[in-house]
Amino acid sequence: MLKFVKNHLESIIGIEIYPIISLTIFFTFFVLLFWWVATAKKEYISKVSNLPLDN
Repeated sequence: MLKFVKNHLESIIGIEIYPIISLTIFFTFFVLLFWWVATAKKEYISKVSNLPLDN
């Protein structure tokens, strides 16, 4: 099964760019998420963390 998929994908011109794009989007998302978490205000984090407990 893997040989069929590999041979089929190798016949598509320009297919090698898609894994690079996917990795770039994945890496960028998590770097931005980490940056947002690292720079978030402590008051906002406390407020949001207590939301499930408020009635």
